[in-house]
Amino acid sequence: MEINALQMTPVTLHAKSHIEETEQAPPVKSFGEFLTDALKATNELQLQSDEMNAALAAGRIEDISQVMIASQKAEISLQLTLQLRNRATAAYQEIMRMQV
Repeated sequence: MEINALQMTPVTLHAKSHIEETEQAPPVKSFGEFLTDALKATNELQLQSDEMNAALAAGRIEDISQVMIASQKAEISLQLTLQLRNRATAAYQEIMRMQV
């Protein structure tokens, strides 16, 4: 069974009274682009945390609170990403169990 991607069209405003003609709408991002951006942000937080840990070990950072904050940001971001992955996997499995 082949699953095709949904084709979604963005909602547009027909009345131009609220929007100036010189303004252009920002480009619409797809779900995949949002997901990619979120994964890149999570990766950046992990890399920043690793760099700060290495700098602390080398003695270049005196304030340990900065390192702890960066580490906690990276951990929370990773936990959120894992929970989203788990929820998406569970939803996919539930859909696959449905009888057609």
